[in-house]
Amino acid sequence: MSESACQTQVWTDGVSHIVYDAARLSLPSSHWFLPETWPQRSLLAAGRGQTWAIDGPFGAAVLRHYRRGGALARLLRDQYLWTGLESTRPLREFRLLASALDAGLPVPRPLAARIGRVGGFYSGDLIMSRIANASALSTRLAQPGSWSELDWGALGEVLGRAHALGYQHADLNAHNILIDAAGRYWLIDWDRGVHRRPGDWQARVLQRLQRSLRKLYGERVDRPDARQAWQSLLDAHARSALSSAHA
Repeated sequence: MSESACQTQVWTDGVSHIVYDAARLSLPSSHWFLPETWPQRSLLAAGRGQTWAIDGPFGAAVLRHYRRGGALARLLRDQYLWTGLESTRPLREFRLLASALDAGLPVPRPLAARIGRVGGFYSGDLIMSRIANASALSTRLAQPGSWSELDWGALGEVLGRAHALGYQHADLNAHNILIDAAGRYWLIDWDRGVHRRPGDWQARVLQRLQRSLRKLYGERVDRPDARQAWQSLLDAHARSALSSAHA
C-alpha cells in the first residue's frame, strides 16, 4: 500500500456523487460499485451490509454496500435520508479513514465511494484496500491456545494511540479487528465513527469490545489466560494513550 497521503476528490452531476483518492486513482467508473462487475468476487460478509472481496485496477480491495439495521431495515433497506452530501455515511467514512490513515493508524485505505441520490433519500457504497493475509480477532480466538499466544499489548497500543488521537470507533468488536500474517492489528469498519476530543468515550469503546468477547466466548473470558490477556490490553492502552497525548 502506498505511503502517500490520501487526496480526496469529489465528482458530481447533481444526482450521483463519486468520491475517490486522486493519489491512487483517476475518476472511477460507476460500474465499480456493482458486485456483478467483478466476476471473481467473493462474499466476505452478508446480512445487514454485504461486503465483497474484489480485485481491480486499484488492487486487492473490499466493496461494501451500506444497508440499514434495526427496525427501519425492512422498510428502507439501503435508503438513508438525504441531508446534504457531507452528511452521507460513505463520504463521512471515506474522510475519516483518510484522516486516520494520514495520522499513521492501521486502517484500510479508502479508494472510492458512491452516493446515489433519489429524491430525499440516498444509497451508497465504499471501496477500500483489503488487508492481505488477515483474519478477524474473533476467528483467531476460536483456535486453541490463542488467548495466551496473541499479543494483547500490541492491540492495546493500537487502540490507545487511536483514542489519544481522537478516533472513536462506533462498533468496536472482535469482528472489526484484523490480524495479519506478521501479527499486526488493523481496525476496520469505521461506519459512523467520529473524530473528536479524547474523553470518557474511550472507556465505553473498550467496554463494548469486552462485551463482544463475552458474547462470543461466554465464560471463556473469565479463565486466567483470558483475564491476563485483557489486563495486558488495558495496561498497554493506558501507556499508549498517555504517550501519544504528550507526543
